[in-house]
Amino acid sequence: MKLAVVGAHLSGMPLNWQLSSRGARLVSQTRTARAYRLYAMSGQVPPRPALVHVGAGGGPIELEVYELDLPSFGAFVLEVPAPLAIGSVELQDGTSVRGFVAEPRAMVGAEDITALGGWRAYVTKL
Repeated sequence: MKLAVVGAHLSGMPLNWQLSSRGARLVSQTRTARAYRLYAMSGQVPPRPALVHVGAGGGPIELEVYELDLPSFGAFVLEVPAPLAIGSVELQDGTSVRGFVAEPRAMVGAEDITALGGWRAYVTKL
């Protein structure tokens, strides 16, 4: 199974161990289609982003795609806390993979960081 990550699970970020401990393999670094907005959610420890499909008015967001075997993917998904979820994420090349998305409640009090192009740029800005 392929899994797209946009924030705390990126390589070098605080939650990447949740992937590496399951034998996940980084297969690509790319961007979403121009249909997403990225938000820095409030009150998250560690800080986490929320990726939301908006269609028109979105932008390309940097992400990494990992590959996991099905049992590891299932175990990982069970640990994803609301308001985050795993859904379909469209990549810039038009293909789709499973990846982190967010429920609308994730945007309450969140900062829109889409213009930065990705989570790494936001963390660097902090």
